[in-house]
Amino acid sequence: MTISYAGEVPNGSSFGCFWRILCKWRGSVYKLVWRELLAYLTLYYTINLLYRFAMTEQQQRMFEKFRQYFGAQSESIPMSFVLGFYVSLVVKRWWEQYKLLPWPDTLALFISAGIPGADETGRLMRRNIVRYAILAYVITLQRVSLRVKRRFPTWQHVVDSGLMLESERKVFEKMDGKSPMSKYWMPLVWATNIINRARKEGLITSDHIVQTLLVELSDIRRRLGALIGYDTVCVPLVYTQVVTLALYTYFVAALMGRQLVPPASGSTSKYEPDVYFPLFTALQFCFYVGWLKVAEVLINPFGEDDDDIELNWLIDRHIKAAYMIVDEMHEEHPELLKDQYWEEVVPKDLPYTVASEHYRRHEPPCSADHYKVKAEDAVKA
Repeated sequence: MTISYAGEVPNGSSFGCFWRILCKWRGSVYKLVWRELLAYLTLYYTINLLYRFAMTEQQQRMFEKFRQYFGAQSESIPMSFVLGFYVSLVVKRWWEQYKLLPWPDTLALFISAGIPGADETGRLMRRNIVRYAILAYVITLQRVSLRVKRRFPTWQHVVDSGLMLESERKVFEKMDGKSPMSKYWMPLVWATNIINRARKEGLITSDHIVQTLLVELSDIRRRLGALIGYDTVCVPLVYTQVVTLALYTYFVAALMGRQLVPPASGSTSKYEPDVYFPLFTALQFCFYVGWLKVAEVLINPFGEDDDDIELNWLIDRHIKAAYMIVDEMHEEHPELLKDQYWEEVVPKDLPYTVASEHYRRHEPPCSADHYKVKAEDAVKA
C-alpha cells in the first residue's frame, strides 16, 4: 500500500520536521537505488584501480584524454528536462488511475433509499445489486492487478469467495465460449435488470429513482472501462526507452568523465588532494536514478511495489460497507431526540479543548470588506 507519512509531518514549517522521514526504509529512495548504486560504484572503482595500478604512464595519459572528453560531453544531455517531464506524466497517470477506482458507497445509499422495505424480495434485490457492482470491480481488477489475479486466479476462486454464485459462473463460462473478451460489464447488466424488475413490481416508486440508480451504475462501468484503457494504452514505449537510454548513457559517460585521478606530478597546487570517493557523482546518481525509479514504480499502480495501491484491502472494505448500508443499516437510524441546542436554536460557538483553543478563528475578511465608497459616489446615477 502507498506509504503514508503525512501524520508525521503535521507542521512543515517547524525546524527539522522532514528529517524524521529520511530514516524510513520502506518506499524510500535508498531501497530503490542501492543495488544500482552498488553496481555503479563497483564499475567505477574497477576502472579507477586499473588506471592507478595496471596502466603504463603512456596509457594513463591516453586515459586522461578520454576522461576529459567524456566529462565535457556528458553535460550535453538535458537530464533534468527529460526526466522531469516524464516523471510528471507518469505521476499524473498514477493519480488519475487511483481516482478512477469506483467506491460502491453512493450506489449502496441510493439502493437503500430507492428500494425500501424489510421483506425478503427487497433485501435480495438490494444485496444482489451491490454484490454485482463489486463483482464487476473484481473482474476488472483481475485483468489489471497482479495482486488481485493471485487472489482470484479462476472463476471458481471468485465463487468460493462468495462474490459469484455457481449459476453465475456457468453463465460466464458459456459467454467465454462465445467470445474471449473481458465481460466485467455483465454483472452491471444483471444489476440493471434487477432495478427494472423492481420498478415493474412497484418496489421502486419513481422513474427518477430508476434513472438515478442507472446513472450511478453507468458511472461505475465508465470508471472500470477507463481502468482497462489505462492498462492497455501505456505511456508510449519509445518515450520510456528514450528516458531510460538517456539516463544510463549519461552515467556510462560519467564512469569515465568523473574519474578521480591523482594530481599530476607537475601540479602547481601543492595542496591539491587525491580524492578517492566520488561523493557528488554518487549523490547525482541517487537523485537521477531515484527519479527514474519513481516513474518505474508508479507506471503500474496496481503491481506489487511498496507504493502500489492495496486493491485486495479495498475489495474487502467495499463488500462489507455495501452490505452494511443496504442490509444491516437499512431503514435504521438512532432515536429522534432534541439536540443540546434545541432551545438556543443556533449554537453561539462549539466548544474547544485547551489543546485546540489557539486554533479559534473569526470569519476571515474578504478583499472588499474594508473598502469605503465615497458619499458622492454612492448616489444613484
